[in-house]
Amino acid sequence: MSETQRSVLSAVFSLAIIGFAIFVTQRFVLPLLWAAILAIATWPLYKRALRSLGGREIGAALVVTVMCAVVFITPLALGIMQGAKQAPALAALVASANNEGLAAPDWLVRIPLIGNAVLNWWQTTLSQPHGLTHLLTDGSVTRMHTASEVLRTFGSGVMHRMIDVLFAFLCLFFFYKDGAALQSQLDAIGNHLIGSQRWALYSNRVPIAIRATVNGLVLVGLAEGILLGIAYEFAGVPSAVLWAAATGVLAIIPFGAPLAFGSVAALLFYNGNTIGAGAIIAWGAVVLFVADHFVRPTMIGNATKLPFLAVLLGILGGVETLGLIGLFVGPVVMTLFVTLWHEEKVFRRQAH
Repeated sequence: MSETQRSVLSAVFSLAIIGFAIFVTQRFVLPLLWAAILAIATWPLYKRALRSLGGREIGAALVVTVMCAVVFITPLALGIMQGAKQAPALAALVASANNEGLAAPDWLVRIPLIGNAVLNWWQTTLSQPHGLTHLLTDGSVTRMHTASEVLRTFGSGVMHRMIDVLFAFLCLFFFYKDGAALQSQLDAIGNHLIGSQRWALYSNRVPIAIRATVNGLVLVGLAEGILLGIAYEFAGVPSAVLWAAATGVLAIIPFGAPLAFGSVAALLFYNGNTIGAGAIIAWGAVVLFVADHFVRPTMIGNATKLPFLAVLLGILGGVETLGLIGLFVGPVVMTLFVTLWHEEKVFRRQAH
């Protein structure tokens, strides 16, 4: 057997092991990715904790993991608790609307330009018996007959996601604890595969892109949720805390915030609070304009040195192809692509 054949077989063997490992652990790939993103984003915080604790890796990893859990899980827990208080009434309403159909409100037809189209869609879907099931689920009409079935369906999904969250924080602890060893192993593999110079260039860009994206999306989104939540409270929105939590989560996704505060404004308008609805729309537009046109492009684009269009394409394309995790993977991919683009231009100049 020649050396080339041996190298090909070795590569195939290695890829087979990697593929089989991914296949075995596929159920946990998403929590692992979330833990890795959070570990990279908060690695400077872990290094400071490590210095403060005199190099005790386990203690520093535990402290920072608990801090991250408090920051991320507390708002989630508050939202779930607030939602649980409203769940029985909401589940009964959903079951009734699904079984009997949900009548279209009279004001739909008064919406300029699209009123008739929205009314027709509502009448052919939500107004029909079991229309809500076909819209929200896989079409099985047996899942949402009663409030208990609605609670069971959504409660099962919530429990599933909570297990993923807890497993992600468990992985986060070990990423902190063994992060230095893992980084040295990745450096060794990267240096071997693409050379030390190129690996150093790309490996330095990935953490910068992830931290900038986390700061620009998550922190700004949560800030939007807080600012709009205060407005919800003043406007007298029912369950203002729950709506603020939903707004903060949706604001992480580009163009998600208008859906949140637009729904709140529609709820207020439906309840007859026209002034409150207008105030929410106006305040939401101001917050969204400042966040999306000044804060986010500055935080993400300046750190990653990406044009705003590349940032936007990375975020939207990532969400479209990978879901919520694509919010962070997309900008990383675009950062690597732009890095490769500039590197190739340098190589072409050197060749000439």
